[in-house]
Amino acid sequence: MATTTPTTSAVAPAAGAGKTVIVDPVIAKIAGIAASSVPGVHALGGGAARVIGSIREAVGAKDLGQGVNVEVGETQVAADITIVAEYPEQLQRVATDVRTAVADAITELAGMEVTEVNVTVVDVHIPGDDEAPAPERVQ
Repeated sequence: MATTTPTTSAVAPAAGAGKTVIVDPVIAKIAGIAASSVPGVHALGGGAARVIGSIREAVGAKDLGQGVNVEVGETQVAADITIVAEYPEQLQRVATDVRTAVADAITELAGMEVTEVNVTVVDVHIPGDDEAPAPERVQ
């Protein structure tokens, strides 16, 4: 029995041929999600970023990359993360955990080498600070 081979005029690209580009906002979102998931992180970003983030959340457009600045090269990433830590968490431990979580997420999800993750703690959230004072009753 003779076998026939199909003929085609198109040549399939070799495995791995082509280029993948991952833009900065994608890496920032990955880093933001990873940093937010770390115990002891209350929020990402400084005061102004959190105010804008609250407004975005109110209209249903949460910015998952808030408080994150990244520089993305072809194969390497550097990230700066700004956080508000929970009181009474150990700030150095929280920062180290954020570094680890962000680097692991970027490496695992984007397949890129993380050269550095800088963490800036801009505030400490004390439970009860977010509660608004009860409105006075008018009689």
